[in-house]
Amino acid sequence: MLVRSLTLATLLCAASPLFAADSDAPLAKELGKARPLVVIAPSSADPTLRGLSQASKDPATEAGFKERNLVLYSVASMMGMREDKHLEQQATMALIRELKLGVSKGTRVILIGKDGEQHVLRDGEGTEPLDAQAVFKAVDELPASEKAVTAPEPVAAAPAAGKPAGKDGKPVKPAKPSAPPKPLED
Repeated sequence: MLVRSLTLATLLCAASPLFAADSDAPLAKELGKARPLVVIAPSSADPTLRGLSQASKDPATEAGFKERNLVLYSVASMMGMREDKHLEQQATMALIRELKLGVSKGTRVILIGKDGEQHVLRDGEGTEPLDAQAVFKAVDELPASEKAVTAPEPVAAAPAAGKPAGKDGKPVKPAKPSAPPKPLED
């Protein structure tokens, strides 16, 4: 019994980071469905961050965002948002970990394609704010192979239409349940 308990504990310790990584990865959820536009700014008063978030509320620019499947993620002062909705702290940290960025003093703007490839639009350098038209231009210049990527279809189970049929088309009787296995002896 002790051996089984130790084996189970070891398996859970080894597998738990894998389960945690799947549950809180915001960019992985967008893969194949949308193009995340991630803005990492030192503060919420950053001109690029404010300009892009205000532009996403404008009806004409909002239509451009939807047409190009853009989703705006922002991180300012370690507070994350997805299209003006706050992210949990764990999801914000997972977003930063997924990007694998180094240290920077300025604002970073990263466009992630549907295929998961990162395109850096601004790397902390430059003082002029980045506007929505520059983002649209960058999306329009993406390769055609990236634009053709779609979300993987979930595999649906074959619907059971009544009882299964046998060789000659007659319904088959369900099999008897097997006897429970004998308990293991230590």
